[in-house]
Amino acid sequence: MMIQPVGMNVRNDAPRILLLLGSAPDAVRCQPWPKQAFSRIVAINNAWRVRPDWDFLVHAGDFPLDRLPHDATLRQAQIFSATHYVPAQNAFGGFVYAGATMALTAAYWTIHSQKPDVLAFLGCDMIYDWPGKTHFYGIGRPDPLRDDITLRNLEAKSARLLVQALKHGCLCINLSDLPRSRLVFPSLAFDELAGLSLARIAEMKAEILAGIRLDKAEKAEEIEKDLGYFYEDGMYWNHLDEIDETFLADIDQLWMSAVEKRPVG
Repeated sequence: MMIQPVGMNVRNDAPRILLLLGSAPDAVRCQPWPKQAFSRIVAINNAWRVRPDWDFLVHAGDFPLDRLPHDATLRQAQIFSATHYVPAQNAFGGFVYAGATMALTAAYWTIHSQKPDVLAFLGCDMIYDWPGKTHFYGIGRPDPLRDDITLRNLEAKSARLLVQALKHGCLCINLSDLPRSRLVFPSLAFDELAGLSLARIAEMKAEILAGIRLDKAEKAEEIEKDLGYFYEDGMYWNHLDEIDETFLADIDQLWMSAVEKRPVG
């Protein structure tokens, strides 16, 4: 596994910090945050409704057309769906290993297409026991909890994403202030983003790398490649008879053992 060590030469420009916005009830916390805090804002599915100044909307292939933004919004931002995110997720090994839910899929698309230095998650904790509502707009479908062969262990899928992002020069962080999350990324408060220089980001990456068992991550990747559960069209559900859940569970355990969840700030 090739994760580049933190170098001595750090760029002098400002870091590219992107916000990835999901639909959990606490997503609305970002409404007063100034746009200039982020290089771009990527909304997932219904999250475009949280604030009007998003730059990209990544939505599921089965997302209802009547829930898409109106035409005026379409002219000022860009909208992407399966045609765009399937090749991006394929570049990271495909849906079976990466996980087929939009928080993960949109993250891989963002890393692949936008090449951020930091990908900051909000509203993507995949916790659905909020009293009275599951999403900021009320009751929604808890998609990551559906019975799906690729989503048996969400923590493991986020651990895999953390490592894959680092391999591509991106630090994943969680801006959530919830006591629980399915994401194993380091947590930061929004106010701390302003102090994230490229040098500080490099230090954080080094600290996280120090807690990663690269031998476990390498083993997980080797098994993924050997099994070959890769389907270019993304329609893994047409190949369920070829996929052994026991092997996927073993891979998940390797990713979990590779990543140590620890705060970085």
